[in-house]
Amino acid sequence: MKTLSIFLAATAVIVMNVTVADARPIELREHRQEMRIHQGVRRGDLTRMEARRLQRGERRLDRAEAFAWRDGRLSPGERHRLNRMLDRQSRRIHRLRHNGRCA
Repeated sequence: MKTLSIFLAATAVIVMNVTVADARPIELREHRQEMRIHQGVRRGDLTRMEARRLQRGERRLDRAEAFAWRDGRLSPGERHRLNRMLDRQSRRIHRLRHNGRCA
């Protein structure tokens, strides 16, 4: 009985670590992109409307991520979809920060 309890506890720890490891790269990318948006606003590279549009995209990413995690794990397909969304958002940030418009 004691061995079974230890095994179950160890399994739970491993599952939690895998789940956290799956989330970490996506969370880091989202954070970096949010910082790029704020930096663009501070430097005047983004107009107010551009920043709002990008922040709306960040909220859309947050909702998609929450939807993907609703079953407690992130499948490879869900991870791929989120990464594609992050790639598109990153291109939007770059394009709007370098379009020549100033705040």
